[in-house]
Amino acid sequence: MNLVGTMSIGVKAPIIKKGDNLVKIVCDSVVKACKKHKLKLEDRDIIAVTEAIVAKSQGNFATLDDIATDVHEKFGNATVGLILPILSRNRFSLLLKGIAKGVKKLIIQLSLPADEVGNHLISDEQLLESGINPYDTLTEEEFYAKFGNTAHEFTGINYVELYKEFGGKNCEIIFSNNPCAILKYTKNVINADIHTRELTKKALKKGGARKIYSLSDILSESVNGSGFNPEYGLLGSNVSTNEVVKLFPKDTMKFAENLQAALKKKTGKNIECMVYGDGAFKDPVGKIWELADPVVSPGYTNGLIGLPNEIKLKYVADNQLGHLSGAEAQKAIMKIIQEKSKDLKNQNVSLGTTPRRLTDLLGSLADLTSGSGDKGTPIVLIKNYFKNYAD
Repeated sequence: MNLVGTMSIGVKAPIIKKGDNLVKIVCDSVVKACKKHKLKLEDRDIIAVTEAIVAKSQGNFATLDDIATDVHEKFGNATVGLILPILSRNRFSLLLKGIAKGVKKLIIQLSLPADEVGNHLISDEQLLESGINPYDTLTEEEFYAKFGNTAHEFTGINYVELYKEFGGKNCEIIFSNNPCAILKYTKNVINADIHTRELTKKALKKGGARKIYSLSDILSESVNGSGFNPEYGLLGSNVSTNEVVKLFPKDTMKFAENLQAALKKKTGKNIECMVYGDGAFKDPVGKIWELADPVVSPGYTNGLIGLPNEIKLKYVADNQLGHLSGAEAQKAIMKIIQEKSKDLKNQNVSLGTTPRRLTDLLGSLADLTSGSGDKGTPIVLIKNYFKNYAD
């Protein structure tokens, strides 16, 4: 019996540049790290690679002018509403600048008390005590009169001021959770929400919007040789420089498959591979839901499709084996696991296992392992994930 369960190990890599052979770099980095630290690669180990270095190796970048050009081609010299953006300097500041460059006037609609991923303009308590219905509409003057000059609890940034500055001199800000509130100001709309974007587009269309584009529709094709993402457009992008954004990577399923094949050739093992971005988890203190990318994992190998097949070990121990202890209980649990390992489809429900996709769980684990600071580990090796108590 193995005494070690799931291990998530950050693997350091060189700085990745456009044109680098990332498949080779990842293979070499993993094999070198395992050799140095005496780790043995096995079948069904998992190699997760952060989306950032995949996009960088592809050179998937775009400038403010690229964004402005695409927006202008879609709307012309019009007043455009930009609704429900997230509050983020890293994620949205340059997108906002680029969009503002491409329109005659920009009206930004912010949601209350927070954006969709939990970045707060005001606290939940402030909204509750104000008596304001967040589906009504507040002007900027009404917002300040009610809530004062608010700043983010952690960053100290006043996002209303910041976004108005980035929106330029012809920018106006309103506040409402009703996506159709913008239609009183303009019928041309960019909905910047991420996970609710399709529902928002339907509401806008039903409400009488004339032109509607999501962030996923902007730079879904190349503009003057720019980077692009055919599925996600500007979604999942990050600041690269003061004038350039890094877009979400393309062809990630192909990358994962190529990496798996290269690892098989190099190690002889059948290793699952995936590309990961933001994890899907919520900070109960900061109230931020981490997933600002459109998906946790845009690309993965076939062995990572589906949900975990597991029994709820603590449930079995407490309810079926409560009369046993020590080695006797351990032996009984191992027998139950072995008997049920072939077909656990119904066991997930009856024993309370939360049905989440493997790629969401593994991507979140990889994101927490690599972090977003200076660890320098854009590759994560996950071992023993598919092994259970009986292995």
